[in-house]
Amino acid sequence: MASRLSPESVHGRQSEARRNDLAVLDAARDVFTARGVDAPISDVAARAGVGMGTLYRRYGSKTELLQRLCVLAMEQSLAAATAAVAADDPWNGFTTYIRTCVEVRSGALAALAGRVETTDEMRRTAARGMGLVEAIVARAQADGRLRPDVTALDISWLIEQFSRRAPDSIDPAEEANVRDRLLAIALDGLRGPARLSRPVDDALPGRPPSRQAYVARWSTSG
Repeated sequence: MASRLSPESVHGRQSEARRNDLAVLDAARDVFTARGVDAPISDVAARAGVGMGTLYRRYGSKTELLQRLCVLAMEQSLAAATAAVAADDPWNGFTTYIRTCVEVRSGALAALAGRVETTDEMRRTAARGMGLVEAIVARAQADGRLRPDVTALDISWLIEQFSRRAPDSIDPAEEANVRDRLLAIALDGLRGPARLSRPVDDALPGRPPSRQAYVARWSTSG
């Protein structure tokens, strides 16, 4: 008699599969932004710490895997956008949405555009996301704290640009520090007419970029 999986066992396997998917998504963001969309899936698997067999048990091809990764990335953005629309403070919702998307690098797979066939699920998810971003922008503009000429696509492009990854030779801590400061500068530039003066405690985050680290990138080894 064939055994049946218990609900707990099924849930456990689903949770493990989800964790593996997110690990592969993070690895794919690193690999494809650093090495291009033609990088082999074996590089992604190695960076994620999963075997090729694990990938191909879940996905029949590289295309199928990349399509799933695109949907996962959009779902992360959707979750952030949903929270932003529900935020009591429109500006905080707006800035938190952008910071969250930059933190998870939701725009890092944009390099796949035109290289992977778009599925119905991808189109539906993208449409939902764009509708929410438009609502986030409209709320912040109605509140007067977002400049009126900013569009939802401006925000999508901003997130995409900040989602790019520096080469592995860059110190991750320094990269994160610089990214946080530049994002703060960018967000400040988006402010609308309702902000008439800078609060006293509105300083840039982190520390000034390291001159030594900046120059050292051009040093050759050995």
